Amino acid sequence: MNLRERLALYSYKHDGDWSAIANAVRTDEDPGKAVITDHYLTILDADYPARLRSLRFPPWVLFYRGNPGLLKKPCITIVGSRKVNAYGKANTELAAVILSERFVLVSGLARGVDGIVHRTAMGNHGWTIGVIGCGLNVRYPRENEYLYRRMEQEQLILSEYPSSTGVKKHHFPWRNRILAALSDGVIVTQAAVKSGTMGTVNEALNLGREVWCFPYLFNDPDGLGCNLLISQGANLIYDEAILHQMRPLKSF
Repeated sequence: MNLRERLALYSYKHDGDWSAIANAVRTDEDPGKAVITDHYLTILDADYPARLRSLRFPPWVLFYRGNPGLLKKPCITIVGSRKVNAYGKANTELAAVILSERFVLVSGLARGVDGIVHRTAMGNHGWTIGVIGCGLNVRYPRENEYLYRRMEQEQLILSEYPSSTGVKKHHFPWRNRILAALSDGVIVTQAAVKSGTMGTVNEALNLGREVWCFPYLFNDPDGLGCNLLISQGANLIYDEAILHQMRPLKSF
């Protein structure tokens, strides 16, 4: 059995836990046996996304359904609140329509902004990647069931967790490093100060990615995170021209 196969089995054995897999590799642990039904890429593969190799903890294994060729195209991540308001929804749709003409849109397949990103990209005949924090057999949230079905056929869904891994709270902030790393940059359409979105932004900044934000009214709690990021140096999206001017980075 080669190391590539062992990595996939270690992932199944340890429920995708990064540190446990690292220890299994280091100690040459018995990988056990598992029936792996999903396609996967490992960090040893030539087709493994080059962007992810810059992470401090790159995923050992990426399980996927859909078209992995999308990982080779220019990508941009759009993230925001699960409890999206009308202003955030309008800005998300605007960004997704304009940017889906030049980028594969990456988001987290959650409720709120994420779902809007994926739906808008597909409605605009564009491409989209969903990065989830559970196994590919788990539909979370249930309201996005139809998005899962469409995307695993026409687009791409990625997870570093084996197919039946359930929803665990700590998986989602850990997943955010992949959302940040896959793309040329991150766009925030709505964010409170304390949110998972801010975690994605921090990962992006650590990786040297550009961050863009839509501005919000003074003291609007739904957008305080965006305003804070702008005050700290994030790029301000003040009109549509900014979105039209965004171009893929040649370095990727």
